[in-house]
Amino acid sequence: MTVNPDYLVLFFTTTSGASGDQLGSDEKEIVQLVWQVVDLATKKVNELLVKPDHVELSEECQEVSGLTEEALTEAEALEEAIEQLNQRLCAEVDAGAGNTFYLCTDGQLHIRQVLHPEASSKNLLLPECFFSFFDLRKEFKKKFPSEGELKDLNLQVMADYLNVVVDSSLHAFTAHMVQQMSEIVLALVSETHEFNIHKTHQFSFPEKVNDKFETGTCSKMERVDDNTVIRARGLPWQSSDQDIARFFRGLNIAKGGAALCLNAQGRRNGEALVRFESEEHRDLALQRHKHHMGTRYIEVYKATGEDFLKIAGGTSNEVAKFLSRENQVIIRMRGLPFTATAEQVLQFFSPACPVTDDSEGILFVRFPDGRPTGDAFVLFSHEEHAQNALKKHKDILGKRYIELFKSTAAEVQQVLNRYSSAPLIPVAPSPILSVVPPPTFMPPTAAVTGVRDCVRLRGLPYDATIQDILVFLGEYTADIKPHGVHMVLNQQGRPSGDAFIQMRSADRAFLAAQHCHKRSMKERYVEVFACSAQEMNIVLMGGTLNRSGLSPPPCLSPPSYAFPHGTTVLPAGAVLPAGAVLPMEPTAIYPSQFLLSPRTLAPTTAFYPASNPLYMNYTTYYPR
Repeated sequence: MTVNPDYLVLFFTTTSGASGDQLGSDEKEIVQLVWQVVDLATKKVNELLVKPDHVELSEECQEVSGLTEEALTEAEALEEAIEQLNQRLCAEVDAGAGNTFYLCTDGQLHIRQVLHPEASSKNLLLPECFFSFFDLRKEFKKKFPSEGELKDLNLQVMADYLNVVVDSSLHAFTAHMVQQMSEIVLALVSETHEFNIHKTHQFSFPEKVNDKFETGTCSKMERVDDNTVIRARGLPWQSSDQDIARFFRGLNIAKGGAALCLNAQGRRNGEALVRFESEEHRDLALQRHKHHMGTRYIEVYKATGEDFLKIAGGTSNEVAKFLSRENQVIIRMRGLPFTATAEQVLQFFSPACPVTDDSEGILFVRFPDGRPTGDAFVLFSHEEHAQNALKKHKDILGKRYIELFKSTAAEVQQVLNRYSSAPLIPVAPSPILSVVPPPTFMPPTAAVTGVRDCVRLRGLPYDATIQDILVFLGEYTADIKPHGVHMVLNQQGRPSGDAFIQMRSADRAFLAAQHCHKRSMKERYVEVFACSAQEMNIVLMGGTLNRSGLSPPPCLSPPSYAFPHGTTVLPAGAVLPAGAVLPMEPTAIYPSQFLLSPRTLAPTTAFYPASNPLYMNYTTYYPR
């Protein structure tokens, strides 16, 4: 949008914490608003002090602003200060006469990282003038495109380039900064100066701050820039995409760019992937790492476009049509009777909660063969209707109580993708054994013997990489077997803090354990123990190895085995003669691509007789 403002309002903020390039990165409150109206006739600098909820100034703040905690105790709260600022600006530029003005700041931080986040956390409504502004650094770059990189610009660099000099002894630091901005603006809009540039600069294309988050859909075929996506972790389970947008208030999230992640059971796992409009906004979002949503701090990390598409992307035309209605509130129903119909759902919500487009606003989730899953999504056109619908949480439909949750477009895509995709193995297989021994008690602390030519690392940082492990082991890295580093993941597919290393010999494994035990990695000490390949295999299959000994994986507990047609099954109480083997080939049960190379456990294993080789596709349950 092209504008032609009559005035520029140079705007500067101070918080009680960090300043400069780290302004707003520590969630500290605003303590000072400084501005100057540029109309070529006045150079008066205005100032308002703001009283924070917690009057505690950092040394950096006191040094930069010259403020004291005593001076702030008599100041106005942020809401009153913003209102007073807006009134004074309107009066100064005579907005009633049709004059327009836009804010102009040194960079993005004052508006995007300071003012909007604090106003959001305090539930304040900002005047319209704070949703569009000019970035002085970008305006300077437009006029002098060859003058360095944007990230390297600051007021002093721009002033030196334009030969602008402001006597710092006449002003306090913040007033000096605003005065310096004023001189730079005047130099940019002047028709001539010593650079012989006769074309005056026009402030025409302001930055925009989105006032609300727009929901939408995303196709799996869409290309998403890796430099625009972040992963937020630690979200409250009941948070919605609007809560995520509120957390990142001031930054522009792409349409439909907030996707809540679900776990294997279809429930939210406290993570979300967020796609921003530009890399610049993504980088600002990373500065909000460990900022707070309510009483919880939220971790923010880089992610990829592929990660986002896995969660938010969809290919179903039915889902696309359902989500094509914009500005709708989505409610997820869980626990529906399998015989439930659209008419019953409409009756369940009527009359206080009318569903958008009646039955067209209901999407039942089904398996690929058409069987219902008991889930459905319902659209409501107004937030009030959705809130009334949520009051029916655990009300009865038929003979079952129904769970209701506020949902998102990305959650609809995830749930439909999960149920519409046929699994690789439809039913998790029981362990395949060449001999099934009679059920006997198996002590959980039984030891597994073998050559202790492996090393176990325990207590790794959750963000540790294989490269970090190689640096940690130092000189013993040369003794690792090819592809011998195995990171252990938990059932959610996240790092467990454990890893196993296969070494070339038991001697080198022993020395590595002795010399690396309790060394530090990223401010955490790591325990290092020698172990055997058999112990490593059992842990990788889901078992546990601790001071009490080894416990078998849950999937290897003595079950009742179901074998395919044509396989001999022992009757209850039957005992095989010594050396007898059931006629069963694992390749007859699973195709070759589902089987790992057979691993024979040590002869003295306490779990199964020595003559029984074990075949188990453990990567189905615990990815490596």
